Amino acid sequence: MQDPLSSVIAMLEPRTVLSKRISGAGRWAVRYEAFDHPSFSVVLQGSCRLAVDGEKVITLEAGDFVLLPATPGFVMSGFHRVTPTRVEPTLDDADEVRYGTPDGPADVTMLGGYFVFDSPNAPLLVSMLPGLIHLRDVERLQMLVRLIGAESLEQRAGRDLVLARMAEILLVEALRLGSGEDAPPGLVRGLADPALARALREMHNQLTRAWTVVELAKVAGLSRSAFFARFSQTVGIAPMEYLTSWRMAVAKDLLAEKAPIQEVAEKVGYGSASTFSTAFRRHVGQPPSQFARRPRGFEKRS
Repeated sequence: MQDPLSSVIAMLEPRTVLSKRISGAGRWAVRYEAFDHPSFSVVLQGSCRLAVDGEKVITLEAGDFVLLPATPGFVMSGFHRVTPTRVEPTLDDADEVRYGTPDGPADVTMLGGYFVFDSPNAPLLVSMLPGLIHLRDVERLQMLVRLIGAESLEQRAGRDLVLARMAEILLVEALRLGSGEDAPPGLVRGLADPALARALREMHNQLTRAWTVVELAKVAGLSRSAFFARFSQTVGIAPMEYLTSWRMAVAKDLLAEKAPIQEVAEKVGYGSASTFSTAFRRHVGQPPSQFARRPRGFEKRS
């Protein structure tokens, strides 16, 4: 039985692209505009400030791990007041990027990198995850990032497969460690609630069942009204809205693999192809037949 978080990560199809060392010294600040890929970093030594658009400014220290599933714009800097320099949020072939004073010891050294999600559902699935995850002194994450960094620098047999698997593990570890009560509304926070987790697991594992809010409330061990309010507040959307979104995510993945529409309808809980097509068009904005004709990967970010 696969849990919902594993379902989401598997459907995102993450793969690491590159990772590199980033350091800063003296008076420095850089501004990255919104990046079309999830990114991560671990502070190896020293400290700096991180200001992510829409989030509180945080101080990063040695041992800290940061994951930005959607990577909005952000400013990274030392502790002096400096006008940020705009930089392109990409990773080139350089082994290390240095900001501020070019020579001498660094005030902070990090290992940073980013993922690509090979899924037509990436925007929907990322919307279920927290916008910023900041964890401190988690050795498992630091070890994984170091392994990713070492693997990405070598051209060994099986490199791409190893990086893809480590990317999945890194995402799962970061998300489940960042699932506390202070996490923003979303799937990760919902899974931290034992009652809601039971309902979420059943939705994912019995996708074809004609669920009602009353039935899901029974699974959670709550009254209908208590379940509806708790789910909506914790996950950020109503229970049936979440179920429909997940059904459409699975449907898009099956259609991208050229599965017949009738088969897709049955696998995501619709009694007929016509009923499914109506729901799909309402949710996605186009009929499933049109979506299925798109080349794999065409709709990465819609």
